[in-house]
Amino acid sequence: MQERSLRTADDAARLIQESGLSHIKIGLSDIDGVMRGKYLRKDKFAAALGSGLAFCDVVMGWDSNDAMYDNVQFTGWHTAYPDAAVRIDPATCRRLPLEKDANGRDMLFFLAEFDGRAAEVCPRRLLHRVIAKAQDMGFDAFAALEYEFFMFNETPKSVREKNYRGLETWTPGNFGYSVLRSTVNSDFYAELIDLTEQMDMPIEGLHTETGPGVLEAALAYDEIGRAADKGFLFKTFTKALAERHSLMATFMAKWSHDLPGQSGHIHLSLRRRKTGENAFFDKGRPHNMSAAQRQFVAGLQRYLPEFMSLYAQTVNSYTRLVPGYWAPLDATWAIENRTTALRVIPGSEKSQRVEVRIGSADANPYLALAAALASGLAGIEQQLEPDPMVTGNAYTQTFPEHQKLPATLWDAAQRLRQSDTARAMFGAPFVDHYAATREWEEREFRRHVTDWELRRYFEII
Repeated sequence: MQERSLRTADDAARLIQESGLSHIKIGLSDIDGVMRGKYLRKDKFAAALGSGLAFCDVVMGWDSNDAMYDNVQFTGWHTAYPDAAVRIDPATCRRLPLEKDANGRDMLFFLAEFDGRAAEVCPRRLLHRVIAKAQDMGFDAFAALEYEFFMFNETPKSVREKNYRGLETWTPGNFGYSVLRSTVNSDFYAELIDLTEQMDMPIEGLHTETGPGVLEAALAYDEIGRAADKGFLFKTFTKALAERHSLMATFMAKWSHDLPGQSGHIHLSLRRRKTGENAFFDKGRPHNMSAAQRQFVAGLQRYLPEFMSLYAQTVNSYTRLVPGYWAPLDATWAIENRTTALRVIPGSEKSQRVEVRIGSADANPYLALAAALASGLAGIEQQLEPDPMVTGNAYTQTFPEHQKLPATLWDAAQRLRQSDTARAMFGAPFVDHYAATREWEEREFRRHVTDWELRRYFEII
């Protein structure tokens, strides 16, 4: 039985029996998009396929550094961190060629998600609730993710010994789209490409970006739920492959003030469920842009300021949003314009789409895609019209106050918390929990003295 053909728990149980493996690996997303998981003995895994399993809900109650939130209601010391229900999705089975058992057999890997009450704050379940809304409205949503990431000749130990200073990038200098670099380092490129093919998260395009050691990978488009899974898997296992080569990959939004930040662009389209036609394409309208696409873009534009914390989830995300570094500062849109937050890409019935350029590579793909899809659907529901589109360089122009994006994570969290549309689309439990986690993240940052402050104030002030 091929793992990609699995659809049911019975299918998965048969594959596990045939595999000869003693243990199976599962992974799920926490709030920050960090993959958490464990190995399960095959008999326990088989039982969990039917009845689920228990997972400590601290996974939704701590930050990316495993520090417990002190400001959330869902879980905490006040609830004593009980177990939460988790379900395994049999359709997500993949071979994991980076891991083999003692007999040389590839590990089997499945994605899981929280269930029951914990589903209210689970990122993967959130996206699937928005997908269900799209389906109720008569649409199937499709997406593709693009990630920029820097590579270093470092290890987890060496970066800590260096206190994250003086790090050696994988390659020197600026050399975008370099055939020389990709040829010299072709062994790693080949392994990465092969890994993504085997794990069903294929790379459509891979190249160097301008900057020392930076790559950009465009993942193949798919139904939006599967696209999110692929982005989630790609980030984790790209880092795993790099570390096996004594390299490190980082997806943080901006690691150096001297270099551009790292984006996580989203390409989106809708298809009508009854006909399969691209709902964004209308060859009789300017730029082939249908009424539905205009409304979708209007929703994206209208709710970008309110949903910003879902696209830019860390304190570091906002250091990327500065003029002149390919990161938009306002909720703007245009046709084929890479200086705006939203880029409409005219094309054929197959390729007409919109690109959301505001997100950074550090975003949780489930949350970023949920935000983009929900805001576009709200635009269709509310029959919104976008503001006038931008012509020319958006970085040099002034826009209305309502298009301004939050400048800090704290401000972005407040906009989300106060958003009636976010509560309608995502549910109050998620909005309250997520906003509190972002407020925690900002408070943690404020507890620390930065190198910039020391250099600026230590002697002079």
